[in-house]
Amino acid sequence: MEGNKQEEKPRGSADGRPAWDDYFLDIVGLVAKRATCLRRRVGAVLVRDRRILSTGYNGAPSGLRHCLSIGCLREQKHIPSGERHELCRGLHAEQNAIIQAALHGVSVKGATLYCTNHPCIICAKMIINAGIVRIVVEGDYRDDLAEEMLAEAEIEVIRQ
Repeated sequence: MEGNKQEEKPRGSADGRPAWDDYFLDIVGLVAKRATCLRRRVGAVLVRDRRILSTGYNGAPSGLRHCLSIGCLREQKHIPSGERHELCRGLHAEQNAIIQAALHGVSVKGATLYCTNHPCIICAKMIINAGIVRIVVEGDYRDDLAEEMLAEAEIEVIRQ
């Protein structure tokens, strides 16, 4: 240890504690359990200086009926995953985490986004403009344009 900085221990370290990225990904898994999407449960957590700034999960806007109660518009219209994002009642977890931070006056500039899945192109553009500098993802969702734009914006993306 150096001053107040603690070294990050690798997974399975001698003291049995999870590394920081693993810790926050575990929390993301819990957040995702609140999702109301019938197709995919996604959670997101925004963190800066090892402090949680905001969380989000995918679902309909506040106060509106959820897909859990009225069904999935995308399923009804046979829309494949990754296409026609605008034809959905829900917001993505990343969007909700950014919106919740804004709603409560919390800057996410310089934050790390932990998410169950790689962001789509819509979320990637929001992440870039929000000043998020790092993304740690667990899932396998692929969006080539999102990956290209995040790389161009020099946002570090780590797949666990």
